[in-house]
Amino acid sequence: MSICFENNRFHLKTRRYSYIFELTAGRYPVHLYWGRKVRDINDHPLSRLTRYDDKSFTLNEQTLDHLPLECPVFGGSDLRPGMLHLLHADGTHALDLVYKTHEILDGSKVIQGLPSARGDDAQTLVVTLEDRVSGIKADLFYTVWQDLDVIARHLRIRNEGTAHAMIEEAMSASVDFENADMDLLTLSGSWAREREPFRRSLVPGIQAVSTERGASSHQTSPFIALMSKNATERSGDVYGFALCYSGSFYAGVNVDQFGMARTMMGINPYNFAWKLQPGDAFETPECYLVYSDTGIGGMSRIYHRFIHERITSGRFASGPRPILINNWEATYFNFNEDKLLELARCAKDVGIDLFVLDDGWFGHRDSDNSSLGDWTDDLNKLPGGLRHLSDSIHELGLKFGLWVEPEMISPDSDLYRAHPDWCIHVGSRQRLESRQQLVLDLTRSDVREYIVSAISSAINRANADYIKWDMNRNISMWGASQLPADQQQELGHRYILGLYEIVDRITKAFPAILFESCSGGGGRFDLGMLTFMPQTWCSDDTDAWMRCRIESSTSLLFPPSAMGAHVSAVPNHQTGRNTPLQTRAAVAMCGTFGYELDLLKLTPEELDEIRTINTRVHAWQMLLYYGNFYRLCDPYNSNEAGWMVVSDDRSEAIVTHVYAMAYPNQKQRMLLLDGLDPDLHYLDDATGRIYGGDELMYHGYPLKTAWNDYMSQQIHLTAVK
Repeated sequence: MSICFENNRFHLKTRRYSYIFELTAGRYPVHLYWGRKVRDINDHPLSRLTRYDDKSFTLNEQTLDHLPLECPVFGGSDLRPGMLHLLHADGTHALDLVYKTHEILDGSKVIQGLPSARGDDAQTLVVTLEDRVSGIKADLFYTVWQDLDVIARHLRIRNEGTAHAMIEEAMSASVDFENADMDLLTLSGSWAREREPFRRSLVPGIQAVSTERGASSHQTSPFIALMSKNATERSGDVYGFALCYSGSFYAGVNVDQFGMARTMMGINPYNFAWKLQPGDAFETPECYLVYSDTGIGGMSRIYHRFIHERITSGRFASGPRPILINNWEATYFNFNEDKLLELARCAKDVGIDLFVLDDGWFGHRDSDNSSLGDWTDDLNKLPGGLRHLSDSIHELGLKFGLWVEPEMISPDSDLYRAHPDWCIHVGSRQRLESRQQLVLDLTRSDVREYIVSAISSAINRANADYIKWDMNRNISMWGASQLPADQQQELGHRYILGLYEIVDRITKAFPAILFESCSGGGGRFDLGMLTFMPQTWCSDDTDAWMRCRIESSTSLLFPPSAMGAHVSAVPNHQTGRNTPLQTRAAVAMCGTFGYELDLLKLTPEELDEIRTINTRVHAWQMLLYYGNFYRLCDPYNSNEAGWMVVSDDRSEAIVTHVYAMAYPNQKQRMLLLDGLDPDLHYLDDATGRIYGGDELMYHGYPLKTAWNDYMSQQIHLTAVK
C-alpha cells in the first residue's frame, strides 16, 4: 500500500521516501515529516495534541498560528498566508476547515478541464475538510506513484451552502517546513535568456516568484526547490515543487516568527477571483512534489522519469523524433515554393527527416504586422497551396511540418474585420497591441470553435506530420466581453481552460502528428503544455554557448526529450557569436535535434560534416532523449559546460563537454563523470581506450585542452567485459 491511515495519521510512501501528516485533535491536518522512507514516527512533539478530543479542543485553547498545517486558510487563528482565501456573500472572510472524512482510491485523479499526470499504478488520498457554518468543503488530493517518488497535490473547493462565495486565492499545495535554514532555487530570465537559476538563503518574510502575464512566461518558471545549505548537484536534501499549469502562477516561501518555512504554489491570486455558486466546485492545477537525498541532480532525474512516464503521452512520448530543418532563419518571410523545395532537397541529401515551413505561408503575411487568424494559403508564395508544397516535400522522402499561432489575431486581418469583438479588450478603450497583434478571447466558445476548425483545416490541407504551435505575446488590458462584471477576474484561468480544450481536441484529432509548443521561444515552457505536446522550443536564442546555459538550467526540471534545440547559422542571429559547427551540433543534441539555417549557403565540407552528425543523432537519439541525465559542469559559474546521459542498465553513456574561452598554457582537465557502474569497464569509441567506471567517476576522464574558443568534445562509452 502506498497510502496508510492509522491512529489519526496518514503515511504516504513512495519507493524511497515518506510523507506523513496527522489529524490534530481529529480536526486539523498537521504536517509531521517528508524525507527518507521511515516505518513510522513514534514520538513527535506535535503528536501530543492528539490527546484532545473534538469537544475539548477550542481555538481559544490552541491557536493554529504555530502549527505546520497541510491546508492553512485565511480567516481563522492562523495569521500566516494561507492556501485558500474566500470572500463570503456577506462580505466576511471567516473560514475554519476541519476534518470531515477521507477515502483512498486506486489510480490517479482526472481534473475537469485541466491536464494531470496519468497512471493506474497509483493511489490517491482524498481528505475532505468542511466549514460547518458556510457549507464550504475542501478536498485535499494526494496522488502517490510508488515507483516514481512523486506526490501530486491539488485542491478542490465545493460550495454546499446556500449563498455564493468568491474564491480570492486557491493554491494547489502548501507544505510547512519546521526549519527554514535552507536555500531557495528559482528560475528567472527574459526572452532569449530563459530560466536562469538563482539560489539564495531563506530570510524572514515572503520570497516568491510569480507571473501576472497570463502565461508561465519567459520571466520565470512554475518551479522552485528548497534545499539544505550543503546541497550540491550530487548530494544533500532537495525538495522540488512543479506546477502543471500554463497560466499566471505563484510560488513562494514565507518564513515566520518561529523560523518555519511555509511553501505554497498555485494559481496567482493577483487579478484572480472565481465566483462559486451553491452546488459549484473549483479545482486547482496539480503540483508535483519531489524529495531527493542525492542532491539537485537526483531531484532532476526523478522529475525526468516522471515526465517521460506520466506527463507526455502519444506515439512520440517515448519514441524517436525526426531530425528537422526549420526555414525561419534561412528565409524569414522572404520565400517562395522554389526556394523551399531547393532547401528541402538539400535537407534530404544530408539525412534530415522533416521540413518545417515557419511563419509567412498564410493570408498576405510578408511581415509580422498582418494576417494572424486568416489561416488560408498565400497563393502568391505558394501557387499550388499547402497541399502542393506538402506533396512535393513528401515525394522527396521528407515529412512536412507547419508553423501556426492560433491564439492571436492581427488587426489587419479578415478575421478581425469580421469579428472585432473576438479579441481580449475592455469596452471602448484603445486596444493595446504588441507585435501588431491582439489576443483572441478563448473564454468564448465561438472563438474556440473557429480555432479548432481553422487549424484542423490547415493541418488537413498540409497533410502535416508536425505542428509548431507558437504564442508570441502576453495578455494586457484584461477584459472578456461575455463575462459579467463580478466574474472578470476569472478571465486568466478561463483563458487557460479554453486553451487546454482547444489543444486537447486538436491533438486527439491528429494523434499521428508531432506537436511542438512554442511561445516566442521558451515563454510557455511548462508541464501543462507538455501533457499535450511532448516537446517545447527551448528558446529563440540558438547561440551554442547561450544554449549551454539555457539547456543546463532547463534540465533542472525538464528532460532532453522536452527541449527543442537546433543548429543555427553563424554569426548567430541573436548574439553575433561564431561557434564551430561541431559545438553547435553537440549542444543541440541536449534536446530534440534540428537545424535553423540555410543549408544552401554551406560549403561541401560543412554538408559532409552535417551528414556525419545526422548519422550520429539517428544512432544515439533514444539514449540522448531518454537516458538518465547528469550535469557535470555549471556554465553559469565557470568557463565550461558539461553533461552526460547514461542508459538504465549503465552499459552506455554519452558525455558532452564545451569550453567557452580558450586560455594558453592550461594543464589537462580531468572531468568527473557520474551515473556509471563502478564495477564495469567502458570503451571510449573515439580513442579505443578502456577505463574503469570507478576511475571515470572518481578520478575523471582526461579532456582535450582547449585550443580555440567554444571547443567541444563528445565521448561515447560502452561497457565491455
